[in-house]
Amino acid sequence: MQINLDSGWLHNVRHLPSPNCNERPEGLVVDLLVIHNISLPPGEFGTPHVDAFFTNTLDHSIHPYFEGIAHLKVSSHCLITREGEVIQYVPFHKRAWHAGASSFGGREDCNDFSIGIELEGTDFVPFTLVQYQVLAEMVKLIQAAYPAITTDRIVGHSTIAPERKTDPGPAFNWTLLGTLLSVGQSYD
Repeated sequence: MQINLDSGWLHNVRHLPSPNCNERPEGLVVDLLVIHNISLPPGEFGTPHVDAFFTNTLDHSIHPYFEGIAHLKVSSHCLITREGEVIQYVPFHKRAWHAGASSFGGREDCNDFSIGIELEGTDFVPFTLVQYQVLAEMVKLIQAAYPAITTDRIVGHSTIAPERKTDPGPAFNWTLLGTLLSVGQSYD
């Protein structure tokens, strides 16, 4: 994987552009990485529903849960599936709609200055080793492109929206991610 700094897209991953994004405020430095989890319906993996949700093509009639999210227009920069596939929905230089009402370091609206990475999963189901390996590789690429994202500025959604969100949840192994980030291995 590589990031094309001009386009904001990763090379060698699947691109599925989402309309749920916009320009970042002019002059803002991207200095936060937010880790999320998602599965649609909750707890079901390997479905096409996350792609559909992020591209506003989700058929809300096929599952009762989907009716409750029909009004939402959201996206993330990338999703890492249980098998380690990366899907990119929004180029990194654009503002994805992943954080919602949020704050970090006294600054509101984290979408303005953050990159959002979704892991296919739930708060309570362990993530796969390959997800951590791919996430660590992505974090290293993102940090090289956006050096203001230091290790202490990699947070969970629950950190920036603690009253609304719990992800990536207690099943997320922050220690493992830290270990993978500290070794010089690549997982191409």
